[in-house]
Amino acid sequence: MTRIAIGAVIVSILLGGLVPCEAEPPAEDAWKLWYTQPAERWMDSVPVGNGRVGAMVFGGVERERIALNESTVWSGEPRDDHENPEALAHLDEIREAIFEGRYAEADQLSKQYLMGRQTNFGTHLPMGDLFLDFDHGDAAIEEYRRELDLDCAIATTTYRAGDARFTREVFATNVDDLLVIRLTCDQPGRVSFAASLDGGDKPTMLRKEHDESLIITGDAYETRHSDGTCGVHFRGQVMVRLHGGRFVPAEDQVVVEDADAATLLVAINTDYQGREPLMLCRSQILGGVSKLYEQMRADHVADHQALFRRVDIELGTTDAAPLPTDQRWEQFRQGGDDPHLIATFFQYGRYLLIAGSRENSPLPMNLQGIWNDNLACQMGWTCDYHMDINTQQNYWPAEVGNLPECHEPLFRLIESLREPGRRTARKTYGCEGWVCHIFTNAWGFTSQGRSLGWGAFVTGGVWLASHLWDHYEFTQDREFLAQRAYPVLKESAEFFLEYMVEHPEYGWLVTGPSPSPENHFYAPDGSRCSETMGPTCDIVLVRDLFAHCVEASHILDDDPAFRAKLEGALEKLPPFQIGKYGQLQEWLEDFEEALPNHRTTSHLLALYPSDQITPRTTPELAKACRVTIDRRVNRPDWEDVEWSRANLINFHARLLNPELAYESVRILLQNHTDKNLLTFSAAGIAGAKENIFIIDGNSGGTAGIAEMLLQSYGGEIQLLPALPKAWANGHVKGLRARGGFEVDMTWNEGRLASSTIHATVDGPCRVRSPQPLQFEGETTKAARPESNVVTFTMKAGEQVRLAPTIGQTDLP
Repeated sequence: MTRIAIGAVIVSILLGGLVPCEAEPPAEDAWKLWYTQPAERWMDSVPVGNGRVGAMVFGGVERERIALNESTVWSGEPRDDHENPEALAHLDEIREAIFEGRYAEADQLSKQYLMGRQTNFGTHLPMGDLFLDFDHGDAAIEEYRRELDLDCAIATTTYRAGDARFTREVFATNVDDLLVIRLTCDQPGRVSFAASLDGGDKPTMLRKEHDESLIITGDAYETRHSDGTCGVHFRGQVMVRLHGGRFVPAEDQVVVEDADAATLLVAINTDYQGREPLMLCRSQILGGVSKLYEQMRADHVADHQALFRRVDIELGTTDAAPLPTDQRWEQFRQGGDDPHLIATFFQYGRYLLIAGSRENSPLPMNLQGIWNDNLACQMGWTCDYHMDINTQQNYWPAEVGNLPECHEPLFRLIESLREPGRRTARKTYGCEGWVCHIFTNAWGFTSQGRSLGWGAFVTGGVWLASHLWDHYEFTQDREFLAQRAYPVLKESAEFFLEYMVEHPEYGWLVTGPSPSPENHFYAPDGSRCSETMGPTCDIVLVRDLFAHCVEASHILDDDPAFRAKLEGALEKLPPFQIGKYGQLQEWLEDFEEALPNHRTTSHLLALYPSDQITPRTTPELAKACRVTIDRRVNRPDWEDVEWSRANLINFHARLLNPELAYESVRILLQNHTDKNLLTFSAAGIAGAKENIFIIDGNSGGTAGIAEMLLQSYGGEIQLLPALPKAWANGHVKGLRARGGFEVDMTWNEGRLASSTIHATVDGPCRVRSPQPLQFEGETTKAARPESNVVTFTMKAGEQVRLAPTIGQTDLP
């Protein structure tokens, strides 16, 4: 069996005393997952991460398994031949076939000439496993407990073996760029173990260097998504130091006997983008060796809490709070009420974003964040960056959840796609600007995918790039807008201005050939087709792109001529249409859906995350969105998966349907999470034979819960827009709103009690509440007592307290 996980790995055992985690059962307001037995499956274990290095901790007694991951462990390679060389020559022919209603022919032409090649596309791969073997003899194991403290970002395992209590702490520190494992016992000389690494079926080499050191090298090769000869190279080192005790010579293992305490440092690196893994490992390990464990732990906790503690939330109390998490989860699945479990799930989503994506992360989170179970990478859809919603969902909580720094790796990925996207734009469409389609990888893939129905989704890059604008709206950072967001958005808009064509019948500017991702329709002749001109999702994304560029041009006082072109194009985009069932049309024509039970509803992004459709500004279209949702979810064979259910939370919150939003929160936790509260894509969907961890349900669900409590779009902050009856009493602090604001709220018996608005920049503020509002405290601001909307101006650093007007009834 091959030893050592893929990546540069160092394990070091150091001196020092233990700083114990809180050992008592968690109070109801403590953010902990905890269990009374070790993990038996990957989906029982708990995640730690520093934005690059991730680990799943199992908490075994006789054998501890720590599944190791690193975000740049990718197979594949960068290439410049993914585009179909015949695409441009046949583009007009495909469009003409669609305009003339020859949809089946257009699909066949698209399949032959438009679809891209995914040669050596690659996939993210797991690192392997670190094993710690212990021998407690015949001692009875008692008082077992393992936990993940979301507030400290530390996984702790404790148990008693005979007369000795053993404690194990695991955390991944961004400060020191290491995975840290601490082993202690309350009896001296009782820490004995054997440490080994297993890299699975990846090509690795291991050699021993003295009793305390191992050197590992290998390559991230696989044959499912590449040819088995390309991927990152890795190198690592295992080094051990002891406090008491001794080394025992052993092949391919570090064996320790009779130590008082031990600290294992795990450094993981690859040669991605020219990095030197050996030098990085040496630097990281030397940095760890130079610090006491207590300082390393304290630095890690302070770094994590500086982000995590920005937001606090309470949704109500529960009698289930004293129970272990798996028992609470099971009770909730059986219909029990547990608002604190939902609040924990919300904070867990924020924890995962912090653990999986930091400002210095080399790559953003993929379908599995940075934690790879070796299942998604075996699927045809790979463990990559899907851009028809999944990667976007990963980052939906970043701004509203007060973690804007965690957005940064995604921004760098978007910026990196411009250069290869220019090649794809020129080779495939003969246009300037940049374009990216359905997915990308660590190597800058921007071409169409290989299959009809999703491969030619031409606005995937636009959707991803909208996060740049979202960040500006929340921060009001003009420098970010000018230097980073606007150049990317403008170049994308330049592509679409040249790429879009006028519909010969309607005169509208339309995209295409392009699908509504993963869905199909029946053409008038009865054939099942996917490629068309101007699918609704494309038009929504292009409309937002053009509008955001126009607004940015005004803000920056730049590009008036380009702005005029965009304004003219905006007037020619197709309008939303309501179909024969009262539904929002997914395509320009009112086609019959070939897959009416399908999980994707890409056209509804007009409702969320965009705000082109709202109950107040476009009530008839909002009603059509509701009809669309009902027609999907009420089918007995609807493909209900983690990300689509998270989507429903946000949809219903935007439609101001609190009870339906809450129902989807419950279903997400009941049907689409496991014991460790990680979400999964269910067996039977997209070819999966078993449930596969996918992080977008956690992140999308977190964003949805925030959307139920606070919305901000159209220049307005909405307080408690979709508060369900189950959360009658509670509070939230630190959520962020567009315009440069942070919001705190307290509510009692389902009604707002008070709210504080904190301004981070100078500017106007407009607030809507379910009840008429008045200002509290000393202020020169005033509001009409009969109004549930107040408008005022704030200065950066100022805070304003609002409260309901006594005796007034709720207003719409």
